[in-house]
Amino acid sequence: MENQTVLDYFNSSIVTDHYEHAARTIGLWESEEKIFTRIFQKSDSILELGCGAGRISIGLHELGFKNLLATDYAKNMIKKSRHLAKMLGYSIPFRVCDARELEFEDSIFEGIIFGFNGLMQIPKKEQRETALREMYRVLKKDGYLVFTSHLRSFNRHKKFWTKEKLVWRKNKQDPELDDFGDRFEATNMGDLYIHVPEREEIEALVKTIGYKIEVVVPRSVLSNESAAVREFSDECVFWVLRK
Repeated sequence: MENQTVLDYFNSSIVTDHYEHAARTIGLWESEEKIFTRIFQKSDSILELGCGAGRISIGLHELGFKNLLATDYAKNMIKKSRHLAKMLGYSIPFRVCDARELEFEDSIFEGIIFGFNGLMQIPKKEQRETALREMYRVLKKDGYLVFTSHLRSFNRHKKFWTKEKLVWRKNKQDPELDDFGDRFEATNMGDLYIHVPEREEIEALVKTIGYKIEVVVPRSVLSNESAAVREFSDECVFWVLRK
């Protein structure tokens, strides 16, 4: 999967409008608020990656978190987030940033958030690992990284992945895909790429880098989210890692 293909999707007007609508009408999920307020202090320096149109950072700002830096790889998402923050009168810095090559010094953030499965929308295992290593580098000692992912073991998708495994064994998978767990499918907003990992895959990777796994918990365990949240996003798992 080419990076430009993914970037074009997230820069498209239909997708940026969708994310802006979520930022305006949904805001922080109840599960996100529970996680973030339990592990971060309001004075912490927090880097958000894949901020989209600002849904999470705006929600955190409204909760009293003031030391935020929100970033996204897609410049049109940053335009949307800046516009929305300006309309609300919020002073939140937004900037274009590549998670695989962070433009920051070592050990300067107390927390990092990569919400809404953003890490899993980086193509290729090696590039996701690079991003995780970069996040580790810029985290302070004992700092926390929170990200979300789907899992192939979710009951809703077990049959699909059982069939997909046979396809890969026969080497008949979509040539656009790089790693088992990749999906590239048509949606009403365009063709969407995402990697769907298994728990053991992520556990092995983050431990190799040096992270300590603090919590791995499904969203549904944390909260019975509103219908609007469930429509916006399927079930996911929160990963809370510590440096």
